Amino acid sequence: MSTLLRTLGTWRHAILCTGTDEHGMKIQQAAEACEIETKSFCDQGAAIFKELAENANISHDRFIRTTDPDHILAVQHFWKALYEQGFIYESKHEGWYSVSDETFYPESAITRVLNHSTGLTFMASIETGKEVEWTSEFNYHFRLSAFREPLLQFYKENPNFIVPAARMQEVVKAVEDGLSDLSISRPRDRLSWGIPVPGDETQTIYVWLDALINYLTKAGYPFEQPGEFGSWPADVQVIGKDIMRFHCIYWPAFLMALNIKPPKQILVHAHWTLGKRKMSKSTGNVVNPFFALERFGVDGTRYYMVYDGGIQYDADYDNSFVSTRYKKGLSGGIGNLASRITRSKSWSVRKAVEQMATQVNFSPMDQPGREPSAKFEDLYKANEEHHSLLLELPSCVSQHFDNLDSSSALQAIMEVIFATNAYLQQRRPWNFERKAHAEKVDQIIFYCAESLRICGILLQPFMPAKMSQLLDTLGVSEDRRMLIDTKVGADQDYGTHLPGINLELDEEMEKFMRSESGKLRAS
Repeated sequence: MSTLLRTLGTWRHAILCTGTDEHGMKIQQAAEACEIETKSFCDQGAAIFKELAENANISHDRFIRTTDPDHILAVQHFWKALYEQGFIYESKHEGWYSVSDETFYPESAITRVLNHSTGLTFMASIETGKEVEWTSEFNYHFRLSAFREPLLQFYKENPNFIVPAARMQEVVKAVEDGLSDLSISRPRDRLSWGIPVPGDETQTIYVWLDALINYLTKAGYPFEQPGEFGSWPADVQVIGKDIMRFHCIYWPAFLMALNIKPPKQILVHAHWTLGKRKMSKSTGNVVNPFFALERFGVDGTRYYMVYDGGIQYDADYDNSFVSTRYKKGLSGGIGNLASRITRSKSWSVRKAVEQMATQVNFSPMDQPGREPSAKFEDLYKANEEHHSLLLELPSCVSQHFDNLDSSSALQAIMEVIFATNAYLQQRRPWNFERKAHAEKVDQIIFYCAESLRICGILLQPFMPAKMSQLLDTLGVSEDRRMLIDTKVGADQDYGTHLPGINLELDEEMEKFMRSESGKLRAS
């Protein structure tokens, strides 16, 4: 990412960290099953995710792998600090362990499950449905039980630490019900693929303690003390609902033990399902993201996933859903509006901006004590509803982003696009005789162009490539594409017609929509 974000005139440095967790029993077993050396197996996996991020136009400051040398150093230093502070002790541990989830579960969290294909039963996690096995071993423990009250106090003082609120309530209840000390190592004769415990080569550090430290590794730990520089604590960590316990209970407890500040906020998102069923590689019930990006285009796929993606509740994926959103929002919404406004020979966008921007750019709220001109009053009254829509949209979108609700932000923007199409259809500027009704036509075209300009700026995080095309077509200067520029009439210099934009369906999308089957391509 490594970029500066300007919000209402304020520049902020933005850092994005992503990567792959590469240690643990399931990685070790998967590599063995493929008859590949474990590190080579991880190299292949990391390369795929790096390629996916590039293909999806997602930039990042650091793609961290838990096999990176600086990360291994950070984990071992963190372990030593916990041990020296008296938070780690050695003891026998017995319990139900899930290799897939890489965690122990208490008796109350497991159930017997019937495998309908074989008729056999097995013990599984109630939470994830993954098989568990009874394990008895000597290993190291973290004194998690000591953090029940500190965690509850932290949640009380930071009520928005976890969003949505329902997830926060789940975590608080889990901690209120009591915390048991956490097993944080595995015997090395059972798990060799991981970071050795400092001073005890017979034990391997628990994969989740290892993985969670990656955030501090990026922040420069242990050479820089977290909290004394700009990259920690993180403003927000984005996680799936299935790893909430690790990030929202274990992680802040680990940090509190060493007097390191927890992240400021954690966004917990729901999952994508397929045919209303959880995606699973073992059943083949998955979607290949590379195929989706190839078929629907990068921006089209990003648009759909944000628009329909679930935060609190799971969202169901289907190719027909993507094509419907694409056709309505991108082709019929933005593409249709852009084409009708910029390609008509009956009016000039530049002339409409020249005639109207100076009038509409006046706001009594910005200049108290000064009365608006009669010209402004007439213009505002004639387009009051649409003017208000555009006036309120930037703050509405900002509020949704502040609440970490990108889906609602996108939907709010698109509502204005749909409303503008309806506004254009209702006003029908093509029916006016140009010379006799020049001012009225300019008003209509100006508000439609402003909708495209303002919405185009606000849509950049979702569809950077398409919105760059749109703003180029409108002649919006590259240095006038910030949130501060989304005020009605803020840009009086755009409207010079550039080469036409093609927001219509991409060739691959058209082929798919013409297909009678449109069958899901999965792997």
